[in-house]
Amino acid sequence: MPSSPETRTDDELLATTDVAVLLRYGLTQDAFRTALFGDGAVAAAVTLDRLGVLPRSLVFVADIVRAGGLAYAAELPEPLPSPEPAALLRDWLRDAAQAAGTPEAETRAARWLDAVAEIIALRRATRR
Repeated sequence: MPSSPETRTDDELLATTDVAVLLRYGLTQDAFRTALFGDGAVAAAVTLDRLGVLPRSLVFVADIVRAGGLAYAAELPEPLPSPEPAALLRDWLRDAAQAAGTPEAETRAARWLDAVAEIIALRRATRR
């Protein structure tokens, strides 16, 4: 009898999403925008939520992106309070900064960070 495939939750599947690739293409190409703001935002939220990131921390980084740009935010020594999520977010921001190149893409990146923060907040509210 063949064995059945392992069952994985949506969280587990989304946590394997390459967020950096979605950022790279979703900020600049319309064809990838839905994936960035859909699966990409949820995947980022799942990953960062598992690392204990608070939504307000991401909102703060989004404000920094709006004020100083992606490259500036990517070079912050501590974009988030904890080292592991800070390093991950810094990598995402660097990839996004290399791809962005336009003020519109920078604005999209800030909106995307706000969306990720909102998803984390919703996930936490439903767990209560």
